[in-house]
Amino acid sequence: MTSNNANVSQIVQSSYDEFYSRQQSTWRELGGKYKANNILSVCENYNFKKVLECGAGEGSILKFLDESSNFTELYAIEISESGISEINKRNLPKLQEVKKFNGYEIPYPDNYFDMAYCSHVIEHVEHPRLLLRELKRVSSFQVFEIPLDYSLDVDTKYQHFLSYGHVNIYTPSLFKFLLKSEGYEIIQELLTQIASEIQRYNWYEIKKQKKTFVREFKLMIRPLISQLKKLKWGDKRYNEYGFSMYTCLAKGSGELKIF
Repeated sequence: MTSNNANVSQIVQSSYDEFYSRQQSTWRELGGKYKANNILSVCENYNFKKVLECGAGEGSILKFLDESSNFTELYAIEISESGISEINKRNLPKLQEVKKFNGYEIPYPDNYFDMAYCSHVIEHVEHPRLLLRELKRVSSFQVFEIPLDYSLDVDTKYQHFLSYGHVNIYTPSLFKFLLKSEGYEIIQELLTQIASEIQRYNWYEIKKQKKTFVREFKLMIRPLISQLKKLKWGDKRYNEYGFSMYTCLAKGSGELKIF
């Protein structure tokens, strides 16, 4: 393990310590199902034995990957004490161990894992390049998934995104620039929308909004609206601004080189 002398700031650490003691477990399980599906999708042509989840939260993604035949051994690291406690309660058969880490230094030797993944983590990280370097140190392949939060007026919504813990905002191209500038090769990509099942849960269970014909109609015509946007914007612009999540399988082997 290398030392980069970095730790998550105290305000971030304290914010996450008891984060997973709160409610919304059903919401996280629902999200975990789709995040796991995306990971499996970009890895469909590969067999990975030892797999690490970096920033494992309360283990909702691990749960679904544990049920899959694609990976043999699962490992997890997490900064939150409450998250680690919830993961351990799951007693997942393929999970070998869960370790707490400081947000940047991964407590495993070089090339220990076949694949390491970060799903909806990098947008929370204060110094993402430091973590990206550690991930490629400990693993041969990497999977990333990020929310696509960017909009033209994103600066006016900064308090909204900070309330989710999102300290970084990306489009697919901006995130790929970050990866490529750190020596990553992108092997497989996936762009996805928020699933209707998740949108319904958000409306009707979390926000307690009334189920109406208008809301259900909006979900029903989403594919049509997407096609119309794609026709109007063109493929390149639509792929940059028309989706909700970006997922990729990458291989980190190079280093940051400038000038």
